[in-house]
Amino acid sequence: MESMIQSTGTTTLAFKWRDGVIIATDRRATMDTMISSKTISKLHKITDHIAMTIAGGVGDSQHMVKVLQAESSIFFFKNGYEMTVGAVATLLANILNQTKFYPEYTFPIIAGVDGSGPNVYSVDPAGGAEKDDFISVGSGSPYVYGVMEDRYKSTDLTRDEALELAVRSLCSALKRDSATGNGIDVVAITQKEFYKWPDKDVNKLASKYGVNF
Repeated sequence: MESMIQSTGTTTLAFKWRDGVIIATDRRATMDTMISSKTISKLHKITDHIAMTIAGGVGDSQHMVKVLQAESSIFFFKNGYEMTVGAVATLLANILNQTKFYPEYTFPIIAGVDGSGPNVYSVDPAGGAEKDDFISVGSGSPYVYGVMEDRYKSTDLTRDEALELAVRSLCSALKRDSATGNGIDVVAITQKEFYKWPDKDVNKLASKYGVNF
């Protein structure tokens, strides 16, 4: 039964840059050794300034996305301003902690920009939340960390430098992790925008690192 659960073998990452955060994911979902989807979206908008990546069980992860979207909308309606990145991460952590004895099989990243600046959090199924400058989750994350540890020296990156680092990191996983593949989604979040790069721009950059879609 466990092998028939659709899951995201996955590579997801998020990191801070000069003006905000960059978030990137692949698009492959698997059921054991079978590729069950080549177009799954693992990067979801929670508010105008916050996004969530998903890894683990697709059903559990998508459920958590809907919960956070609903709760953040209610919060905005009641208060007239958005939840902070830390508040969204804490809300998710609290929800997952309450279900840890029958856990939601999800390993999300919460990233975005608020009044304190850019913030990146990872949350585990037991409700643990960790904040860092860069985070990667999923089966391809060891390859991402190899690139990031070597190339990510500070948050003082330009927009183009941040995009290239995100794509280069994902390409390292795409070439070595069989559960990662079928395209790359990249989003930049700043105080002014929530921007998703067109596939043609991402694919052109990926080809520089030996990955063609």
